[in-house]
Amino acid sequence: MALAAAVLSGCGSDGYEPSGPFRPLPEGAPPEVGPPSSSAPIPGDPAQPGAGEEGGDPNVVASGLSVPTGLVLLPDGSAIVGERDTGRLLQVFPDRSPARELMTVPGIDTAGDGGLLGLALSPTYIEDGLLYAYVSTASDNRVVRFPLGGTPNAVLSGIPRGERHNGGGLVFGPQGTLFVGTGDVGDPALAADPESLAGKVLQIDVFGRPVGASPVHSRGHRDVTALCQAVVPDPENPTATLYATDDAAEGADAVDLVTEGADYATVAPLVEVPAEEGGPGGCAAAGNAIFLGGLDGQRIHAFTLDGTGAVVGDPEEFLGGQYGRLRTVVLDPEGALWITTSNRDGIGTPAEDDDRVLRILPPSAAGTSPL
Repeated sequence: MALAAAVLSGCGSDGYEPSGPFRPLPEGAPPEVGPPSSSAPIPGDPAQPGAGEEGGDPNVVASGLSVPTGLVLLPDGSAIVGERDTGRLLQVFPDRSPARELMTVPGIDTAGDGGLLGLALSPTYIEDGLLYAYVSTASDNRVVRFPLGGTPNAVLSGIPRGERHNGGGLVFGPQGTLFVGTGDVGDPALAADPESLAGKVLQIDVFGRPVGASPVHSRGHRDVTALCQAVVPDPENPTATLYATDDAAEGADAVDLVTEGADYATVAPLVEVPAEEGGPGGCAAAGNAIFLGGLDGQRIHAFTLDGTGAVVGDPEEFLGGQYGRLRTVVLDPEGALWITTSNRDGIGTPAEDDDRVLRILPPSAAGTSPL
């Protein structure tokens, strides 16, 4: 079914009007987060966030960011985006109003490919106002939670930390399970080890406790930078199909159809993308389609699935080379994709207004429907 949506229009002469206020809540004692290590690069002056330029590119809803990596959609239709290197969280708006700086997540270590690597909204956000983030510290990778303006508290710590392959995927399942994608930190033996948290998709509850006998949902992954799911709505028992991007050190990158107990050192991926076209940074899924952001490939890949979940036909590609390196991809209820660029990550070639947040309608041939 073709995507049906339109870019949201402005909300009055005074700018965007959210449907409800943010509500900082007490969260207890601060986490044990060390300062950045001496090897961590010291970022320069942070980019100044801006709005989409009036009369400019209608796809750009925010500009002037620095490596926006995680993005979550809020109930009022706006989004929160996190910057990998600075830890800043900013609110961005579909009507292209100026971005608002909300807070900075403390204690982040950006050495290697570490930093603020993923965001997720509490499944009961309207009641508790909590955000979850996957962050790198000087000693580990961890999942923290916090209200906006509040102190991050560790939910799951001790995920191995390295100079590369630090993972960062976060997504809540329809039953409230938090799935966490980690990386093998360059050591495939850790991904194979069922006792290690590296190179895994983990499953925990909102307090960080394992769902089941073990937090390990699947293993044998290389670098799960993003998780996404296609939800089958059911008032009694909603279910979802879980997908993981897997960024290879060499050879083809992959999208895995994640099943509990599987070892992806031996299970064939659902999709393979040639390295020069890939570098998967994010994914979004709904209905019979998966959208994959390409860092090295500088494009969005759209894959159509059949009723069994297998890829059918050739992938559709769009935005090729238009905005540079593309990272996070999130599908909103209107059927539009929110996409972040990653041109200030030390690899890309940034334009004057990079990095940017885009909101676009994908080609209708991608074959999905609004959530």
